[in-house]
Amino acid sequence: MNPLDVVWHLCNLFLPAWAVAALMAGALKLLWRERARGIRWAHLALWGAAGGSMATVFAVLLIGRDGSMGGYAAILAGVTLPQWGLTWRTSPNS
Repeated sequence: MNPLDVVWHLCNLFLPAWAVAALMAGALKLLWRERARGIRWAHLALWGAAGGSMATVFAVLLIGRDGSMGGYAAILAGVTLPQWGLTWRTSPNS
């Protein structure tokens, strides 16, 4: 396997977490405009991608492979928790 193949494999491993992070950040900015007013979309997506990437690594280490329902549940939790924390912390009503 050459170095380019390694890069592609790693990108495909983390792509579900990154895509969910981007979609969730967009949905958060669209549906909860008031709560996410002061936060940029890229900031939400970056923190969600970081949490999802850590959850992916955790799931692979714990389960032994990627692509399982438990792994996808961990990705969803890893993406949503940082984004929820950001919106909760910067909320005008909190």
